[in-house]
Amino acid sequence: MPHFARSSTNTLPIIPLSKDDLSQWCKKQRKEIQSWVLTTGFRASPGETCLISGLDGRLEKVLVGVSDDVNIWDCSNLSQELPEGTYRFQSKKSSDIERWALGWALGSYHFDRYKGTKSVKKTKLFVPQSSKLESIVQSIFLTRDLINTPAEDMGPANLENAARGIAKKYNAKINIIIGEDLRKKNYPAIHAVGRAVKTTKQAPRLIDFKWGNTSHPKLTLVGKGVCFDTGGLNIKTTAGMKLMKKDMGGAANVLGLAGMIMSHKLPIRLRVLIPAVENNISGEALRPLDVITSRSGKTIEIGNTDAEGRVILADALTEACSEDPDFIINLATLTGAARIALGTSLPALFTNDDKFARTMSKVGTLEQDPIWRLPLWTDYKDMIKGMAADLTNSPEGGYGGAITAALFLEEFIKPETKWAHIDLMAWNLTSKPGRPKGGEAMAIRSIFCALKNNLILKTK
Repeated sequence: MPHFARSSTNTLPIIPLSKDDLSQWCKKQRKEIQSWVLTTGFRASPGETCLISGLDGRLEKVLVGVSDDVNIWDCSNLSQELPEGTYRFQSKKSSDIERWALGWALGSYHFDRYKGTKSVKKTKLFVPQSSKLESIVQSIFLTRDLINTPAEDMGPANLENAARGIAKKYNAKINIIIGEDLRKKNYPAIHAVGRAVKTTKQAPRLIDFKWGNTSHPKLTLVGKGVCFDTGGLNIKTTAGMKLMKKDMGGAANVLGLAGMIMSHKLPIRLRVLIPAVENNISGEALRPLDVITSRSGKTIEIGNTDAEGRVILADALTEACSEDPDFIINLATLTGAARIALGTSLPALFTNDDKFARTMSKVGTLEQDPIWRLPLWTDYKDMIKGMAADLTNSPEGGYGGAITAALFLEEFIKPETKWAHIDLMAWNLTSKPGRPKGGEAMAIRSIFCALKNNLILKTK
């Protein structure tokens, strides 16, 4: 496995210590170790390390400062900072080891596909029964890789290939609807947003795959797959367009979450829907105040071509509801308003299910993969009414933009269907331990944990 050692032979111990633990630990050590810890100034601050050699001068053990609440990020720089070798965490609690090990692995991530010099991993960590942990790490790395890949190599066709690879790996049945077939098969909103480009690589498509036993509870994941967003005819500024390769971050996170579910063989009937497009500019591009008839029959007035994500999700959510799943979760890099409200590292949650909201708040805190609920404030529904159509994709004024976007999506959800919409950044603007600058998996570890523990769907 790429991040973990298969054997515990010849492993060096990593000893996690809180500030309160340090003095007691030192009292039990030989005098030269006590002196060394004092000399180096090691105070067991979270993330701080102290390398200790044996009598032969070779590395004998590593001390690492940790928080009292077992923060996974405290140990996430170790894989890059420690000398070449194989290590193990020395702790009585296997759950603590797993959390630190996850941080270790996530901190080892590099995106060097386009660099002449590749990162070579020289450290390994032994974790008992690490296979399931490895599958989570691989899913997160997949999510990061998909988002970090430039749009030239991550157009709708490339995103389809990534989905096909995952579907093939876990024997999921996949179906793709491309280009003019979208219009013929009544996915007009997806087609309309993506019709500005005609090349096979960039042509709009709906990616759809299913996995699992049909007798199990149905979960449908919907991910926004705008592979690049120019803004369309309402073109973005230079600064606004720069990061738009990440506008398929919802789709990338959905594929990462699907990988976790399938690799762990959760008793779920899973369906994944990804409308994949480029929002580009041409003579055939959508124009402001064009009216689209969506798959649901509701008409959408295009107030702004740069609010395209909710338009393609409208058709996908309508299709998601057609099978009456037990729960629908959609993930999308949908609004700048959510970032203004909550910042870039805290995804916004909108849901019609209070239990789901309470669950995700609790689990997100425990897993250190947080999420924060915002309201589906019905008083704002008048704002999404169109002048010449049933709905507008871009209310005037811009106030409550994350809420009005969520209310727009809710228009395509059956009233009786449990549904959650997560508006996420999918990008780290700066590097932090375990979270390098660039594409990021957000909320999916928490969702997976809740699913695994039967907190969302009641499975046998």
